[in-house]
Formats: sequence, C-alpha cells, structure tokens
Amino acid sequence: MSQQTPAAEDFPRNFRNALGMFATGITVVTMRTPAGDPIGLTVNSFNSVSLDPPLIVWSLSNDLPSRALFEASEYYAINVLAADQEAVSQRFASRQGDRFAGLGFDHGLGGAPLLDGCVARFECRNKVRHPGGDHVLFIGEVERFDRNPGDPLIYFGGAYRHLTP
Repeated sequence: MSQQTPAAEDFPRNFRNALGMFATGITVVTMRTPAGDPIGLTVNSFNSVSLDPPLIVWSLSNDLPSRALFEASEYYAINVLAADQEAVSQRFASRQGDRFAGLGFDHGLGGAPLLDGCVARFECRNKVRHPGGDHVLFIGEVERFDRNPGDPLIYFGGAYRHLTP
C-alpha cells in the first residue's frame, strides 16, 4: 500500500525520500575560476532539454559558496561517471581538500576539466540561469561531447547502484 502525502512537519524528508525512487546517473560538473583554479562538484540533477539546439539542464543549491562562480563562468563540463567511479563522486561531494589531486583530466572549452574514465563528457556554454526555489537551474548549450563504452554510476533510494546484466 502506498503512503499518502505526509503532515507538513514530515514533508521535506518524505518528499526527498520519494524523489529518491527515481534512479539517476551521477555527474561531476567542472569549470575554471577566473583565477584559473579547477573546481567541481557532484551533481545528479542533470538531464537533456533539447536536441536542436543541443541543451542540457542541471541545478545547484543556492547555499553553495561556488554558486556565484558557476553562474559567472562562460563554460563548464558535465562528466558522467562510470560504474567504477564511486570514489570520484564521493570526492567531489566532499567540501575538503584538493578534489583534483591525483586525478587524470584533459582541458576542455574554457579550461573546464574533463575527467578521465567517464562514460560521457559534455562541454557546455553557460547560456541561461533560472531561479528554482532553493536551487538555481543552469541550461547549457553543448558545444562538444564524447562518449565511452561502459556502464554509468547510478544513484537510487539514497545509495549508489550498478546496472546488472
């Protein structure tokens, strides 16, 4: 039997749990700061918007200190993590240390880091930003991309998951 919409005090946690029933891939969004430093963060709010023109969307919490840097950047990259990159996801979800230390990456448009080992990478021009409640929505125009064989890292029900044959 399904649960009904909870009381107001239970709503935020239960809403988040219900959203967790939608499986998502895991990405790391990367860019260069005006000082040239690479920054990145783990994001699972990524989706396609349009094929013509090629547009993607992702969102970022208003509370994150890097929000203004991402809003001001001309380019960023969406790195779709492979099934064996759970540690990379955790590293970029953390707020500690140099997240790029010891990682292999190429330099994309605007210097945006393109992480090695990903199943797909999208180099995007930062086209549109919209307020969206406690997040800002980024719509990027994909200028270049690549795709590699392998399975993606999946997030479902509050945990990392892997595809099974």
